[in-house]
Amino acid sequence: MSTAFFACLVVLFFLAALGTPIALSMIVAAIAYLAVNGQDLSLAAEQIIQGLYDSFILLAVPLFIVAANIMNAGTISDRLLNFCVAAVGRFRGGLGHVNIVASLIFSGMSGSAVADAAGIGKIIIEMMTRNGRYSPGYASAITAASATIGPIIPPSIPMVMYALVSDTSIGYLFLGGILPGLLMGLVLMIMNSYIARKRDFALEEPVPLKKMPKLTVNAFPALLMPVILLYGIYGGVTTPTEAAAVAAAYAFILAAVFYRALSWKSMYEIMSYSAKSSASVGLVIGGALIFNYIVASENVPGKVAGLLSAIEISPLFFLFAVNALLLVLGCLLDASTIILVIIPLFIPACRELGIDLVHFGVVAVVNCMIGLITPPYGILLFVINATTGIPLRDIIREIWSFLAALVIALILMILFPDIVLWLPRMFGYNG
Repeated sequence: MSTAFFACLVVLFFLAALGTPIALSMIVAAIAYLAVNGQDLSLAAEQIIQGLYDSFILLAVPLFIVAANIMNAGTISDRLLNFCVAAVGRFRGGLGHVNIVASLIFSGMSGSAVADAAGIGKIIIEMMTRNGRYSPGYASAITAASATIGPIIPPSIPMVMYALVSDTSIGYLFLGGILPGLLMGLVLMIMNSYIARKRDFALEEPVPLKKMPKLTVNAFPALLMPVILLYGIYGGVTTPTEAAAVAAAYAFILAAVFYRALSWKSMYEIMSYSAKSSASVGLVIGGALIFNYIVASENVPGKVAGLLSAIEISPLFFLFAVNALLLVLGCLLDASTIILVIIPLFIPACRELGIDLVHFGVVAVVNCMIGLITPPYGILLFVINATTGIPLRDIIREIWSFLAALVIALILMILFPDIVLWLPRMFGYNG
């Protein structure tokens, strides 16, 4: 390790420990590296500009953010929830199942776990805690856990980021996330059923079946959004970035024209909030682009790959070791930081060991999403705490069962790659 790289790491971890935003920590650490190395400091700005200019795929990020915020602002979330209550609310622990199914559906629109938790999550927590049917801690915990599905089923902002650093097909990554997302929903519903029986949760009054057609019709236009998105990408009609633009436009038409739920004022607030969110994500990506230049300059990926070749590690052991490391890092670091800074270190090793990059990418993103609910730095726990006022300690007390269920799903994805790769192969992927 060179002196400059050591200085870079010291500055990065020092600033992060002080609570400095991770994007600023990476940029300042990169400048420290360039200064110690005697390189032109303007190189940092050059790396950001070139990286962003050359990455057309990154335009998908703000467009998916806009689509998610429009969905949250309109009455679309309410219509989807009414549909889910009618479909699965009649079983024991029914509103818990509604929570999970709603996240599965909403994940096909937002691509963001935070958008899911802050939007539809807040509504269903109020439903679950009404009249004391579920404790606030339990309602919040299952909401946080189900929100992790959001970035797994397409569209997915984290997978767009992974595609950027790995040069992997975003279309096949999106396809690879569908079955893992459904698996995550299944294990959460099994855990919710177990806890519901154990705690003897009350049964909800079932919605009459004669109301199902009307509720389905009300929700149908919203349910079409992921279908349109996937057909656009896999039917060869649009690129992933163009599909993101279509998703944003469809969300706007749906909310403003079909449901008539948007005003000019609310639209201004949506665009303003989306711009701030996009700028925040862009700053993290910019910092990662400089950091990736430093990592490449130090040949860190080559050294890691050489080390693995020397010790003749098996691909399965490597996957388990990397995922164990990512689970630990998920307790401390933001998911974007792990995807943009940590995961690229292992991509050359994956190629060396013959590990499929679509499989590795989907598994790594699932791992990072589990990190979003892992104390002490589970950002989804903080989001729900901030939006509902439910004490953090109550949420953490209830989160462990759902955390264990998601880890089991992650292990199954590692052991059985076809869970990830079956759908991509059906659409012509040769990995």
